[in-house]
Amino acid sequence: MKLIRPFNALRPRPELAARVAAPPYDVLNREEALEMASGNEFSFLRVNKPEIDVAPDIDAYDPRVYQRGAQNLQRFIEQGILQRDDTPCFYVYRQVMGAHSQVGLVAVASVAAYEQDLIKKHEFTRPDKEDDRVNHINTLSAQVGPVFLTYRARPEIDALMAQVQAQAPVYDFVAQDGNRHVFWVVSDTGMIDSIQRAFDSVDCLYVADGHHRSAAAQRVKELRKAANPAHTGEEAYNWFSSVIFPHNQMQILDYNRVLKDLNGLSEQEFLQKIQACFNVRESKAGAIKPAHAHQFTLYLGGRWYVLDVIEGLWNPDDPVASLDVAILQQNLLLPVLGIADQRRDKRIDFVGGIRGLQALEKRVDSGQWQLAIALYPTSIQSLMAVADAGEVMPPKSTWFEPKLKSGLFVHVLD
Repeated sequence: MKLIRPFNALRPRPELAARVAAPPYDVLNREEALEMASGNEFSFLRVNKPEIDVAPDIDAYDPRVYQRGAQNLQRFIEQGILQRDDTPCFYVYRQVMGAHSQVGLVAVASVAAYEQDLIKKHEFTRPDKEDDRVNHINTLSAQVGPVFLTYRARPEIDALMAQVQAQAPVYDFVAQDGNRHVFWVVSDTGMIDSIQRAFDSVDCLYVADGHHRSAAAQRVKELRKAANPAHTGEEAYNWFSSVIFPHNQMQILDYNRVLKDLNGLSEQEFLQKIQACFNVRESKAGAIKPAHAHQFTLYLGGRWYVLDVIEGLWNPDDPVASLDVAILQQNLLLPVLGIADQRRDKRIDFVGGIRGLQALEKRVDSGQWQLAIALYPTSIQSLMAVADAGEVMPPKSTWFEPKLKSGLFVHVLD
C-alpha cells in the first residue's frame, strides 16, 4: 500500500508567500489571530481561522464561520493570490529556527494507511475538536492545515532531499517569528518517481502533531464515500495533507506545567511529602532546566528546586510508564496534588518550552498560580516506541518546534 503520493497543490504566488503564510489554526486565540491579520488582506488566517472575519459575538464553531472561510478561500483563488499547480507534484519544505534546521517532504498521505495503522498515532482526540476540523474541511472542500508526520530516517531519502535543495526554491522568507521558511516544487517526473519509490519502501509513518486533523480527514473520507455511489478510492478525499520529516531532524521542546495550589499543603509540607519519590535539592543557580530524563525542576515560593526520581519507581520496559510525564503524574500530580485528569482539571495548565523558564516564573509570581514544574523534553524515540506498542501518551507530552506554516500549500478535495 502506498503511504503517500504527489498532488496538485493550491499555493501562493511567490511574491505573496510571506504575506499569505500564517501560523497553524490552533496556536493562536481569536484575539491574537485578529491582531496578527490586521492590515494584511492576504493573511491565510482569514481561511484557517475565519472567525476573525465575522462579528465577534458569533461563536467560532458557528456554520457561518466555516462558510466565511470558504468564501475567503474562493476569493484568494479568484484574485490569483493562490494558484493551483497543473500536475501532481511533491514539494520540499525546509524550516530554520536558530541553529536548528529540518527538511520535510510535502505530500498527501493515505487515509487507508491511517486506518490500517500504517500511519501510527500516539494521542487520543477530543470529539469537539474533531468536529471543528471536519466542518472546516467539508465546508471549504479543502485541507488547509497539514499533519506533521515523521519516519525513521533513511540515507537514500536524505540524498533525494539534498538533490532538490540544490535547485532554486520558489519561496524563501523569514516569518514574523524569526524562523526561515524555504520551499521547493518537485515537478520533474524522474525525481517524483524516485521519491515515490523511496517512500514506498518505508514501513510506516508516525503522526507527530496533528492528530485532530488526521482523524478529521478520516471522517471526511467516510462522509464523502457514503455520498458518492461511484467511489473508487482514488478521490482526493482519500488522502490528507502532510509534511513528513525524518525522525533525526525533529525538535521536541519541553512541555511544562503550572499548578493553582498545593492541595491544602504548606510549601514545607509539600517539599517534605514529595521526598518519598524524589531526591530534592534547592538550585543554587536559580532558574534551571532538567539536565536529563527522569529529572524535574520546580519553582515554588521564589526558589527553584531540582527533583531526581528515585530509582525503581518506573518500569523501563513500559514505553508509557517510563515517560517523564507519566512518572510525574503517578508520583506527584496524583498522589500529592490530587490531579487525576490533566485534560480536564482546571487546577493545572501547560506552558510550551518555547516560552522559557521566565514564563513559568511569571505565572507563579503573578499570584494566580502557586507552583511550576519544568520537564525534560520527550524524545522522538519514545514517541515512536509508544506508537509502535499501540499505546497512547499522556496529555501534553510533546511540543514540536518550529511550527509548520499554513497557506503555503492547500490540498483541494475536488
